[in-house]
Amino acid sequence: MSILPKVDIDSPKYDQSTYLNRAKHFFLLTNPLNLLASNAELEKARTIINNYRAGKEVPECKTIDELWSAKYLYDSAFHPETGEKSLIIGRMSAQVPMNTLITGCMMTFYKTTPAVVFWQWVNQTFNAIVNYTNRSGSSPISKDQLLTSYALATSGALATALTFNRLVKNLNPLIGRLVPLVAVASANCINIPMMRMQEIKNGVTLLDVDNNEVGTSKTAAKTGISAVVASRCAMACPGMVLTPILVEVLSKRGFFKRYPWANAPVQTLFCGFVLIFATPLGCAFFSQRASIEVNKLEPEVQKEIKAKNPNLDIVWYNKGL
Repeated sequence: MSILPKVDIDSPKYDQSTYLNRAKHFFLLTNPLNLLASNAELEKARTIINNYRAGKEVPECKTIDELWSAKYLYDSAFHPETGEKSLIIGRMSAQVPMNTLITGCMMTFYKTTPAVVFWQWVNQTFNAIVNYTNRSGSSPISKDQLLTSYALATSGALATALTFNRLVKNLNPLIGRLVPLVAVASANCINIPMMRMQEIKNGVTLLDVDNNEVGTSKTAAKTGISAVVASRCAMACPGMVLTPILVEVLSKRGFFKRYPWANAPVQTLFCGFVLIFATPLGCAFFSQRASIEVNKLEPEVQKEIKAKNPNLDIVWYNKGL
């Protein structure tokens, strides 16, 4: 029977104070191979993690690395707060394959209005599913909030894409190929704040270095949400910028005239290759456990914190993903 040392498996495997370690964490979290795990393998991982948390023996794991493998497999399929099995296309491990397909098609079929409408709608529908799947267990997203966010983000993406397509019609073709990126970025700027409106209204919980609650702040919420928007846009940029450049180069060399069938496959496969790296690297830009100086918070929050902890200069909060 395996007796493993006690480790905090509810925190990331790697210290999150450095970008490299955050990248390692998100490479494991977004690993698309986890989608191939069978229900039996997922249930086995859940049993291992639940038993380890309860202080029981886990004979299935002989090393700490095996325990961490089970933990990341568990995290890839089950909601961290409710423990419910997540919708498969809403899981973090589905981000790369789903975004590969959707982004590749958005960039391949970006010229005609019906294609723009369809693929922007597909993209925002996928985003809504991801947001619902990864909703907070303690403060769940209401159906009205989800539908409002979905409608506004879809409308914003469509309006941006169709407007810019008209504006760049007579410009360099490369500029036209970048329109989907502008549409995705504008949708992120609408969708993410809308989905987290409760945090903007009520603030996020602030913690001291020992994870004791010291207050709530709307300023910290807005700062964290801004970082998430920037991170999501950064994730999209490499694939949606490098792919059009590759396509433009191949088009000028006559590649697609010789192989017209290759347009969509080339864009989709190259975009997928880029997203394998861009997704975890983009997630790692900002630490999920973010910090903010007390003197940058609202005056009333500063006063409340200083009254209880006069020497506290920095507080922490959950930025989200």
